Amino acid sequence: MVAKISTGSSLFGALAYNQDKVDRKEAEVLFSNKMLLSEDGRFSIGGCMRSFEMQMPVQLSTKKPILHISINPHPEDVLTDQQLADIAREYMQKLGYGEQPYLVYKHTDIDRRHIHIVGLRVDENGRPLNDRFEHRRSKQITRELERKYDLHPAERRERAEHPELKKVDYAAGDVKHQIGNTVKAACYGYRFQSFGEYRALLAAYNVCAEEVKGEINGRPYQGIVYSAMNGKGEKVGNPVKASRIGKSVGYEAVQRRMERSGEAIKNGKLKERTRKIVAAAMQTAHNRQEFEQELKRQGIDVVFRRNDNGRIYGVTFIDHDSRVVLNGSRLGKEYSANVFNDLYSDERKTDVRQEQSTHQEQPDFTPKADIVSGVASVVGAFGGLFGGASGGDEPQDTASQKRKKKKKKHTRRID
Repeated sequence: MVAKISTGSSLFGALAYNQDKVDRKEAEVLFSNKMLLSEDGRFSIGGCMRSFEMQMPVQLSTKKPILHISINPHPEDVLTDQQLADIAREYMQKLGYGEQPYLVYKHTDIDRRHIHIVGLRVDENGRPLNDRFEHRRSKQITRELERKYDLHPAERRERAEHPELKKVDYAAGDVKHQIGNTVKAACYGYRFQSFGEYRALLAAYNVCAEEVKGEINGRPYQGIVYSAMNGKGEKVGNPVKASRIGKSVGYEAVQRRMERSGEAIKNGKLKERTRKIVAAAMQTAHNRQEFEQELKRQGIDVVFRRNDNGRIYGVTFIDHDSRVVLNGSRLGKEYSANVFNDLYSDERKTDVRQEQSTHQEQPDFTPKADIVSGVASVVGAFGGLFGGASGGDEPQDTASQKRKKKKKKHTRRID
């Protein structure tokens, strides 16, 4: 369990942040301590402000009288409202704020239920309560609560599951070590439900992941091979077998991660944030560039995959806030590749004309895909990199395409 303590001067800001979550049905008030509430028991920013201000001393000897704490259990710890309330009450009592007025909110907007506490940190004379070694004491309290309620040591697990994620730089050397660090950070720092989504995430950090199937001594074999990529999305250097990095990023481990991710995304409603932001951006953006920029501003990278004719046949969203990777079709039919292909069809024709012009000047360069700014530029790798596991984003063949395929088959039979 991780507790984060912040202090400030704006009571309204702290209350408004939590009330906004309540209004969006992403939070609720668990309980209040020493608060003067309205007769109907309902909470509002105005009512809470008046209650706090009535107990706020006129003279303050600190510029930051407001306390705002978030307490975050491990995602695998499923706690009842009563348990969350008990944890909040015990935490505040042990930290020295048990007799202060405060409000406790339960948030449900991310994969784990967690609580926020807003209260006063000054006594009746306007002096701040003893905050000496506060963060050290807070860690000790959370460890005690973990043992009492049999919770996961989330602080230690969080560091292990969310290591720093960096792009692989082939020119920097020690490529195997770079790939290993990036793959481990991506695999256990994000949630994804298909190998295609996993590959999209890794491609954003200059790593190509490919499935390998075959037989060894008559027994079927499945594995993963990782390779570094340059800025154009081309594989460079020698590939690295997953076994050389570790079982934690091997074929079976990745399969298990996908299964668990599916459950966590469903149970934690992790699609909702991404869907809301994407839907809003689609309404306000005038073109694809504005759409991509608006998503990026809110912590989401989008990957569009296009064929040689410029048609968008796949779209993947990487939400760095919720730490989920979602093919567009997972968000709903209205977010599938076909929808974006129709939405940006005029821009697609312009892109194709530009590519054709580029081909005439540079015949050896053949773009295969397009990735937004801010994500690794994977230009030549997506043809083989994303084939076969697009999560339902690839369009069906048109009637004319089917006729051409039949004609080619018929010709080969005659020969």
